[in-house]
Amino acid sequence: MEELQKINRRGFIRNSGVLAGALALSFGSLDAIAAGDTIKLTILHTNDVHSRIEPFPMDGSATQGLGGTARRAALISSIRQKEKNVLLLDAGDIFQGTPYFNKFGGELEMKLMTAMGYDAATMGNHDFDNGLEGFHKQLPHAKFPILCSNYDFSNTILEKSTLPYQIFNKQGIKIGVFGIGIQLEGIVDKKNYGATVFLDPVKKANDLADLLKNELKCDLVICLSHIGYTYPTDRMCDKILAKNNRNIDLIIGGHTHTFMDEPEDVQNLSGKITTINQVGFAGINLGRIDYYFERYKGKRFKTAIPYLISNHLDA
Repeated sequence: MEELQKINRRGFIRNSGVLAGALALSFGSLDAIAAGDTIKLTILHTNDVHSRIEPFPMDGSATQGLGGTARRAALISSIRQKEKNVLLLDAGDIFQGTPYFNKFGGELEMKLMTAMGYDAATMGNHDFDNGLEGFHKQLPHAKFPILCSNYDFSNTILEKSTLPYQIFNKQGIKIGVFGIGIQLEGIVDKKNYGATVFLDPVKKANDLADLLKNELKCDLVICLSHIGYTYPTDRMCDKILAKNNRNIDLIIGGHTHTFMDEPEDVQNLSGKITTINQVGFAGINLGRIDYYFERYKGKRFKTAIPYLISNHLDA
């Protein structure tokens, strides 16, 4: 249970003094904020929600009473009322895990994410559990883009259903977001992904990040990754991707259900920082990362905290 006790809204408020001090050191003065020279971007994120619509039952388990879409929706709404520039993202495995998926095939999950105002999501391996046709059937309920750059769906029903990337503009700040998925062979039944072709995630990630940063002039490049945080072997993961890219600023991860107390900063091939974050599974946590951009000097600062979704949540 200890690893689930992440800092909630109260913890974020308590850290605001630390944040202000760090900003003062980073930018020289908080006058830049007061003058409107600093733009704040709030990134909220989930991963591996696995059709968890209601909170976990009160059964004495470590997760009892945690999660629930109604609580998450209320928290997201509260944050949006306070913050001007918010992006809400998901790193895959939207489907599978409760009877809601067995009954409705993902329709409820997509409708709820749409109602919460998700801006984009990527696909996880369990999003193939009803096959390509099953995922395609639910897409009309998703009023947000599904981003997949290293799955070639050219010869499948999903050929025109996903995008490699999407660019969002928040108060003049351009944020490029793209998706990277896990190798399906060996973990997904072949009949469920059909003619989908898996492309090298490091190459695709570098190609897209270079495009977004250098050609399309994005101020922040985000990878929605469903390849896993890390493994005991040399299997492809977020830590390997972070070390072997040049222009990804943030990897929002999934698949390994990793509860990270705080994001991890990794030095990439450019000698800059690629940040990795992941917030467990089942909607128990909502991740939050705030970036502060100094408009005229090209500097930025970030802070992060996860919210624990429970009946004690102070939104």
